[in-house]
Amino acid sequence: MREPNRNRGSIFVTGTDTGVGKTVLSLLLMRFFLMRGRTPFYLKPIQTGCVDAHDRDSDARFIYEHVPALAGKDPGDSVVYCFRSPKAPWFASGHEAEAIDPRKIAAYAERKRSAHSHIVLEGAGGLFVPVTEDVLMIDLIALLNARPILAARAGLGTINHTILAVEALKARRLDPLGIVFIDSGPMETPEQMVAENIEAVERFSGVKVAGTIGRIERWSEPGQECYRPLARLFGER
Repeated sequence: MREPNRNRGSIFVTGTDTGVGKTVLSLLLMRFFLMRGRTPFYLKPIQTGCVDAHDRDSDARFIYEHVPALAGKDPGDSVVYCFRSPKAPWFASGHEAEAIDPRKIAAYAERKRSAHSHIVLEGAGGLFVPVTEDVLMIDLIALLNARPILAARAGLGTINHTILAVEALKARRLDPLGIVFIDSGPMETPEQMVAENIEAVERFSGVKVAGTIGRIERWSEPGQECYRPLARLFGER
């Protein structure tokens, strides 16, 4: 099978697990591109655990509240499906009797892509979360013709989880743009452990870890150090 020609303007933020920092990374990507005069669009194809895109737990609402360029705009524009049940999309959609059509997501993303420099897509959970009875999140990445960026924890356990995720992507011929460690927990991971984790992940996965994003105290004003991993990913200063 020939590898598809992936549009570098479509970026899919995925993670080694749920709660690893995909939304944090998506927020920084949006701000990073806007600071460089680009016109990115944030898209959360499937949101679970929320009444709608305006819910306080909505990832889209969080992004819109902390990206000045999106002030006053509707976060509902960035969500294709939203379910109240905090479950994997397949089960959440079944619980609410609304089927998910991956082709509808792909068509919506394509329309937005034509008017924006980058589409920053954020997944739900990890790579093998079921979207429908026969489509996994990793399949949706391929359908959307996007390049994945992998968000991973910085601390203990990340070596195994991150390498497994990279192996899964490579098995589907999905070439990761890179890996970003997120260290946003209450206790900062020791520097030596982070360095060792980066060394092991890079050696055994063959994919570069662009850097580590630490705890952010003010979402409206992330420090410049938060953008350094992204500058490395995209070859910019």
